[in-house]
This record gives sequence, structure tokens and C-alpha cells, in this order.
Amino acid sequence: MARGSKKKYTSKQKRKAEHIEEGYEKRGVSKKTAKARAWATVNKSDKGGKKSGSGRGKKSSKASSRKGGRKGGRAKKKRR
Repeated sequence: MARGSKKKYTSKQKRKAEHIEEGYEKRGVSKKTAKARAWATVNKSDKGGKKSGSGRGKKSSKASSRKGGRKGGRAKKKRR
């Protein structure tokens, strides 16, 4: 299989990458860069392509990739 082939990904992963790619393009990122970033994001969230074998069938997390706002950060200083 050629390097860069998306044959080993599920249809859900392919749809997810397409959706992420569209989001990047809307923000003004080039088509090539958007595609690379989208697949990197899918790999990070789903840990690569199709999984098979014992103990590999874990569900993917639906949690957000980033924390919102200041959650977990430094406390906001009060102004006087």
C-alpha cells in the first residue's frame, strides 16, 4: 500500500477528516495544509486507522479536543 493511502480508515474517519478539512478551509488555510491538518487531527483523536485484534475495539472519545475558556488555567486577577 502506498504511503499516504487512506484505505485503512473507516468511512466515519474519512467523513470526520472531510468535515475538519472544510473548517480549516473556511478559516483561510490552503487546501493542501487543511487536508494534512485534518488527517493529523483524526489520527490524534482516533489513534490511527482501523483497529483489529484483542483489546483494540475501544470507542472513540466524543470529548472536545481543547478545553474551553480559562478552565484549568490561572485564576483571573481582580481589578480594584
